Amino acid sequence: MKAALLTDVRTIEVRELPDLTPPDDGLVLQVEACGVCGSDLRRWREGPPPGAAVIQPGHEIAGVVIASGAHAPRFTVGDRLALAPDIRCGRCYYCRRNLFNLCDHLRHLGITPGYAGGLAEQIILTGEVLTRGIVHPMPAGMSYALAALAEPCASVLAAHDRIGTGPGDTVVVIGAGPIGALLVDVARARGATVYVVQRSARRRELIRQFSPAAVIDAAQEDPVDRVRDLTDGLGADVAICANPSAATQAQAVHMVRKRGKVVLFGGLPRSHPLTTLDGNRIHYGEIEVIGSFSYQPEHHAAALAMLAGGEIAGGALITHSFPLRAAADAYRIADSGEALKVMVMPQMPG
Repeated sequence: MKAALLTDVRTIEVRELPDLTPPDDGLVLQVEACGVCGSDLRRWREGPPPGAAVIQPGHEIAGVVIASGAHAPRFTVGDRLALAPDIRCGRCYYCRRNLFNLCDHLRHLGITPGYAGGLAEQIILTGEVLTRGIVHPMPAGMSYALAALAEPCASVLAAHDRIGTGPGDTVVVIGAGPIGALLVDVARARGATVYVVQRSARRRELIRQFSPAAVIDAAQEDPVDRVRDLTDGLGADVAICANPSAATQAQAVHMVRKRGKVVLFGGLPRSHPLTTLDGNRIHYGEIEVIGSFSYQPEHHAAALAMLAGGEIAGGALITHSFPLRAAADAYRIADSGEALKVMVMPQMPG
């Protein structure tokens, strides 16, 4: 089988590897679709993590079971599955309270060394993945590419659940990448009015198909002033920072009304993780600053159902698809800002 490996900084190589055999308690999944995520790009820019010569990336995965161990739980040959990468320990303080995304020993397919991701023709789903990971059957008739979107969509659903987005809310989404587009789509589906802040002209063009009420050009106008204008001076109910920028986190505190909420959705670069927020504005305005990371298994299941039912416009999100042999090109396009969601389709001819 073929697999795409991250071997160095900004270097993806496709190599021939032995075909896989399922462990007694596991499965072999033929990968049909694997999305390229912002966290994949951050790792691509930095190279393999310390202590690992190579990693097999990819964590937005959908495929079909082609082999099964004698004692594999839950699924069998022919089942079409969608995966999220998270594997919990099941024992720590957070797991015992069903806060699986905060597990002290969380591992991820395609991210943690030793846990191969979906940029390959085949991957093994071990018993550990099947019992403590996030694996769901795909709804009938759903495409593999759409099913692979359930992973990023799950994180968006979790964020909106955490802040309770609902009818009548005014939500500002800062950043118009794939996650920003999903945040807009889900907020609108919940009855909110949504404004988007974005510097890139290409991303502003792409985000308009998701019908935000306004798209603010952060390169030409002050986004805080513009949000204030749009809300008659009050400020938004919620500002979601969907990009890796400390500067926009600082702006978000000034975009929301008193008792508004600022959601730190996008992580900052590990080399520069600190941010500066106006403490007096937070204090006197009773503003909530909320971190939102990952999701629970039920969010992944809900995302699959909503994508299959058309409640989330997943198809519009996918702008580029590549065969496995062109995985390096997929990463370059995803990094360029010209795309929204980029999919690698390992079974695509070419």
